[in-house]
Amino acid sequence: MTPPREVTVAGAPESAAPVVDHATLREQLEPHWAERKSLRTFFATVDHKRIGRRYLVTAAFFFVLAGLDASALRAQLARPGQQVLTPEQYNQLFTMHGTAMIFLFATPMLFGFGNYLFPLMLGTRDMAFPRLNAFGYWVFLFAGLVMFTSLAVGNGPDGGWFAYVPLTRTPHSPGLGLDVYSLGLLFLGISTTAGAINFIVTALKFRAPGMSLNRVPVFVWALVGTSFMVVFALPPLNVANALLFLDRRFGTHFFDVSEGGNVLLWQHLFWLFGHPDVYIIVMPALGIVSAIIPTFSRRGIAAYPLIVLSIAATSIIAFGVWVHHMFATGLPQLSLSFFSAASLLITIPSGIQIFAWLATMWLGKVRLDVPMLFAVGFLVTFVLGGFTGVMFALVAFDQQVTDSYFVVAHFHYVLFGGAVFPIIAGLYYWLPKITGRMYHETTGRWAFALMFTGTQLTFFPMHISGLLGMPRRISSYPAGLGWDVWNLVASSGVVVLGAGLLLVLGGLLHAMRRGRPALADPWRGDTLEWATASPPEHYNFPVVPEVHTLHPMWDERTRTSLDRAGEDRTLAQRRATPTTTELDGGYERAQEVETESLRPFVLAIGLLVVVVAALLSWWWVAAVGGAVAAGTLAGWLWPPERSAEEAGVAS
Repeated sequence: MTPPREVTVAGAPESAAPVVDHATLREQLEPHWAERKSLRTFFATVDHKRIGRRYLVTAAFFFVLAGLDASALRAQLARPGQQVLTPEQYNQLFTMHGTAMIFLFATPMLFGFGNYLFPLMLGTRDMAFPRLNAFGYWVFLFAGLVMFTSLAVGNGPDGGWFAYVPLTRTPHSPGLGLDVYSLGLLFLGISTTAGAINFIVTALKFRAPGMSLNRVPVFVWALVGTSFMVVFALPPLNVANALLFLDRRFGTHFFDVSEGGNVLLWQHLFWLFGHPDVYIIVMPALGIVSAIIPTFSRRGIAAYPLIVLSIAATSIIAFGVWVHHMFATGLPQLSLSFFSAASLLITIPSGIQIFAWLATMWLGKVRLDVPMLFAVGFLVTFVLGGFTGVMFALVAFDQQVTDSYFVVAHFHYVLFGGAVFPIIAGLYYWLPKITGRMYHETTGRWAFALMFTGTQLTFFPMHISGLLGMPRRISSYPAGLGWDVWNLVASSGVVVLGAGLLLVLGGLLHAMRRGRPALADPWRGDTLEWATASPPEHYNFPVVPEVHTLHPMWDERTRTSLDRAGEDRTLAQRRATPTTTELDGGYERAQEVETESLRPFVLAIGLLVVVVAALLSWWWVAAVGGAVAAGTLAGWLWPPERSAEEAGVAS
């Protein structure tokens, strides 16, 4: 579908609905949705846009810390026999780099996009559970601070982001580091699960009238698929971390072979989460690309039904491939063949999306603005990573390169290329909507050139050093093994990559302060977020739109609905938004939207006290924190008293 040449409505068809007086409507909506500028509001806000921005900023902060960790690691490995870090420091930085990138940056950053954009793309006024949304952010923030604080005081986790036993049991790793890891991830899992449930319910019940399932944006589908994977993938990780904590603190023997435990139990539980987590990270990033490519190709996304089916297929098949991380552990060969087949099969859905993007560009008229440049850079890097991923599905090849730097090269191509490039593309793409300001195009182009070049220089040489036998997880190596030049090139690439990332950061900060004002729809995009002001009002839409196509902003009837509506879509006298049926998006009723509250923040503080006290074995303090959390939760869930008038309306 090709977008119209003009965004404004011309010659709109007559409608039975009255024309809306937007000025009057805004005056009526503002008292119900506006937030006071106060310290209390800072901690009590439930506005999905503020929470989304906080996720983005906080995850970016953890990304910077993880990047500094990586820079120190590459400085250590730049030359043979370097002594920039001690082995103990190297292990801690190595562990926190991986843990932060996987758990504290990639998923929370993409959830930040989801928090900000979900209601806007769906044509609603907030998430299904605004207070749960706020609670999830505070838990994420506190979990990240706990984990990085342990590193700052020299007692960080040191067993790798995968924390393999028995090396992470107390005899081999004394101290608090691995306790921080296990409890920190359990704490963080509460946030991720809460966010996933919120996304699922919002997508199913809080769509604009008329937005049937075949009109839902691909980004929404991608995050819904991710959310379902989170709900099923996190329990194995939570069980693994709980068992590890019990082994370390209370003398149980779940992973102690001498007492009947099993070390492979950890790997099964961890990778039953860990491989779906690759798609938990990548799938929303693919959704970002599916939002950007149609806009800058000036046509609708090709093969939309196949893309949605590929998201669903990936969400299912992802749970059947975890053992390809364990091909070298001595499991029966017959069982390995099934996981090898599944690992090959899961490449097909990703391939469908790649060919759909290529078809969209081929059939459209491509504009290479900065967001599109990063999307194309993602395509190249992700496909290169996919090639080596297919190689790992072959048992014989995997057993030759397992635990070598070839593996490190592969997953950095997939995760850095598959997540960071789309994330930066999304930041440039939605910056005008989030801030009301435009970025500087030339600065963005230089940032892309440096980032793309730095990525290839940093990670491609790792393939070669891995094939030459360089193992993972080493803090030093002797000269003369053929690894010297490739490590030096990789470490030099970090300088180029870091310069590109600094230029991205500087360009975005400059745009937020001094960028030229942005139009409501600077890209002439096809989804509903471009129907709102830049940045959006507290209530998002003065009139909740009525959707007629997959590309509502390229459809005259949908745009006309933003100016003509009855009470069911303006809801001007209350803080409410419509709910719709799950399949066809038919109007059901108006749903009251929760107001700001301190309870999510207090509940998160109570759980933080429990976690910190458990780490320090201050059990009475943990009991106090648990009591505060339980009391706050009870008050949160206790049904409010309703007036006789409200009870009558409800009945």
